[in-house]
Amino acid sequence: MNVTVCQSCGMPLTTPAQFGTEADGSTTREYCIYCYKEGKFQQPNITLEGMIKMCTTILREEGTDEDSARAMLRNQLPFLKRWRTSNPEGKTTLAVRNSADDTEQHFTDKDKSLLTQPVRYITLPGKRLAGISARTTNAIEMSGNGCIQGLWDRYFTSGQLPAPEAARYGCYTDYTDGINGEYTILVGHEVAADETLPAGMNSIELPPATYAVITSRKGPMAEVVGEAWGAVWGWNNQNERTFTGDFELYDERSMDPANVQVDIYIAVKPSTPTAEK
Repeated sequence: MNVTVCQSCGMPLTTPAQFGTEADGSTTREYCIYCYKEGKFQQPNITLEGMIKMCTTILREEGTDEDSARAMLRNQLPFLKRWRTSNPEGKTTLAVRNSADDTEQHFTDKDKSLLTQPVRYITLPGKRLAGISARTTNAIEMSGNGCIQGLWDRYFTSGQLPAPEAARYGCYTDYTDGINGEYTILVGHEVAADETLPAGMNSIELPPATYAVITSRKGPMAEVVGEAWGAVWGWNNQNERTFTGDFELYDERSMDPANVQVDIYIAVKPSTPTAEK
């Protein structure tokens, strides 16, 4: 499934009618037609903050909660190509506003480099994960009526947890339309293939796959996970994604909620030449 997002506003690009155009009339999958036409940006002088404001208004009119829309955009847009390359002075920090108190949070070029591209590709065998699951969409999660936080809460109060040091997973699978449609989110841990599950727990089987791994910076969980997914959405190689199952890995680096580092594993085509066994 060849799904990407506009590298200016973050809009999912799913049909040719949404593609921007170059000066010679050819299409580009880097930008949408609303941001880029005939080889030029439609709003060449707009700032990153201006784009966030404009897109927040659009999402609000489409029914998304304003605070949720703004928070999502502030996590995603700074990693898109247009904004990553708009810093000719080589400044050493990237500012992302905190939607709760409108303060700015800065992280260094070293931190940013962890996010803008996968740190590695790796091929893993299949695995079985067990936990609490639900069906949802990105639109629902951004509306303020999402279920993901509730799943984490239910999981940690379920009484069916493994050892404290065991890794936890947030797994996304059974996609119906890539980033646009429904998917299953499961919050849980790895179990043996033949393990009998307690009542109320579900399982999913991830197939053997090659993954692009994006690693977050260290910081508060609520910040770094959103930033890392922003990097996934802004990643140039969206056409590598297979949507056979993606997951967040919370291991020993995630014990302190105020200083978390998370890996996000994105399933990609197995022909990726840099994949590791």
